Amino acid sequence: MSIMERCDTVREGDWVLLFSDKVRIIARVERGKQICTIRGIIRLDDVIGVRYGSKVRTSLGHELTVTRPRIDEIMLEKYERPTQVIYPKDAAYIILRSGIGPGNIVVESGCGSGFMTTFLAWYVRPNGKVITYDARREFIEIAKKNISLLGLDKYVEFRERDILRDGIDLPDNYADAMILDMGKPWEALNEAYRVLKSGTTLVIYVPSILQVERVLRKYRSAGFEDPEIVEILQRKWKPSPDELRPDTWMIAHTGFLVFLRKP
Repeated sequence: MSIMERCDTVREGDWVLLFSDKVRIIARVERGKQICTIRGIIRLDDVIGVRYGSKVRTSLGHELTVTRPRIDEIMLEKYERPTQVIYPKDAAYIILRSGIGPGNIVVESGCGSGFMTTFLAWYVRPNGKVITYDARREFIEIAKKNISLLGLDKYVEFRERDILRDGIDLPDNYADAMILDMGKPWEALNEAYRVLKSGTTLVIYVPSILQVERVLRKYRSAGFEDPEIVEILQRKWKPSPDELRPDTWMIAHTGFLVFLRKP
């Protein structure tokens, strides 16, 4: 069942978030299944039919709120991650800065674990498409499995292809945006320019500033203009009025975002 389907009560197949101050669980509701926590056992049969926002009790009487999880919560908890992923803090800015929305055709290389692919599919629906390339079959299979958990696979087309060696098998002026998450994105600039429509954005995600330097030395010769380089850091605060201070740990550097415009 897709996370996009909404109902007032929990149905079998729904994703749910069960939480309290001490417990936080994301699960897909299946009959006969139970979850063991430090506060007792939850029988998922008891969750079916419960209204969202209601409370359920564990076998030890601990009370949990039942609600819908966000897609990023499901991804971070349930996705298989054999590769480094693009975190929500970066993905959100990529989507906003690129103007990605419903009906868009977005090209991505490579798909990795399918994190960015999932975010893209969520925003191009219901009549858009994500075409994602990866040279490694094992990553494509993992990404397919991950994305199917959220019912978003119908918005994604996977292609096993090394675009640096074989190019991008799409027509000229075809895509509304493109994301390159790969080791040598500067070698794909000419193909990216060819495939993108006029007035659209190419996004490059790389972990090293040395990779950014290589892109900056080549983007003009490929035809791109208006470069922007961004690094997004995220620091949470403790949500307690008696201890209102930053968390000890933070998500600091994950990658550099380079935005290039096709005039």
